Amino acid sequence: MAAAAVRSLQRDMHSIIGGVIVAPDDAPSAYPTLASMRGDHPVPGRHSFEAAVRIGEVAAGRRGTDIAIVLLSGGASALIGAPVRGVAESDFVALHELLLGSGLDIAAMNSVRKRFSRWSAGRLALALAPAATYCLAISDVAADDMSVIGSGPCVPDKTTAKEVRELLERAALFERVPQALRDYLGGVSRGTTPETPTVAHPAFAHITARVIGNNAIALDGVAASARDHGLESRILPVRLEGDASAAGEAIARMLIASRAASSASGIVVWGGETTVTLGAKSGAPAGGGRCQELALAAARVLHDAGTAAEGITLLAAGTDGRDGPTDAAGAVVDSTTWSAISAAGRDPARALAAHESHGALAAANALIPRRETGTNVNDVVIGLV
Repeated sequence: MAAAAVRSLQRDMHSIIGGVIVAPDDAPSAYPTLASMRGDHPVPGRHSFEAAVRIGEVAAGRRGTDIAIVLLSGGASALIGAPVRGVAESDFVALHELLLGSGLDIAAMNSVRKRFSRWSAGRLALALAPAATYCLAISDVAADDMSVIGSGPCVPDKTTAKEVRELLERAALFERVPQALRDYLGGVSRGTTPETPTVAHPAFAHITARVIGNNAIALDGVAASARDHGLESRILPVRLEGDASAAGEAIARMLIASRAASSASGIVVWGGETTVTLGAKSGAPAGGGRCQELALAAARVLHDAGTAAEGITLLAAGTDGRDGPTDAAGAVVDSTTWSAISAAGRDPARALAAHESHGALAAANALIPRRETGTNVNDVVIGLV
């Protein structure tokens, strides 16, 4: 995104006086006046905190004659994640770890963590004012909601502290949130701590925000590639969401039914983002990711179906080339994967129940290696029949 912006600005003879690029890994800068930094993902850490400081330095002192360009994609909540003043870094990290294993969808998760994040919930817009600011986003969320993408650094927050507390209570998470963060929410509700900026704040008059890429574009690309290979393709209009394991089972059953109904070869494509719930266990699911768990659950259904599932292969992967805190982007499975895991000396049923899909799928050589795609528009599931 940064490289494309630089090329466009140079064509129009603009001067790029400064800026910072934050990505999941170290990479050369797209332009001499732009710093290139690495952030942490999916849990913010030292690199994210350093990136947040540098953003503050770049944003400071903007004038009304300046133009600021914010290029935003999924993952930004963690990559530039740093706590607001008064919140300890350790509590901020603990909150992210709790949310990642909570089973909450991305919209709910971001409505919580933006409360405590230095640049989320429109706070970056305030820092850049009065510069004319253009926020161009690649969406990894349902309905391309700009307040959810990257926790909405350039648009107003839609939720109140009271609503955030109620969300946490409904999810049985409030008592597990660090005490200092609960106190912070209480201070906002009492009016002793400021609310997040609302649409009435004058800084938002300087903002133009729009989505320039999303999951639908990726799915169209999958379908077009399939047609180039002579395959019929069908994109399912229902967004992929909910529990990863349940989604994998449902997808596998649908593919089996599709094979039974027609002898034609083709693909079925889903897009979206599922969740994994770890229950009382704290921390991120180091044993896998949502795509790997979906694939492993599908592998069991394909295995149990026997010959009815022959000729069916399923791919589940993150478009950013990452699936959870692992070295995989996702996995490819078929009706032989489940038994291959068993033959390698692992119990696939136990691995699925314990959210340890990574090791099981690795034993069957079913993982898609992690790679840097340069984008993030949620997950893609492709069923080949």
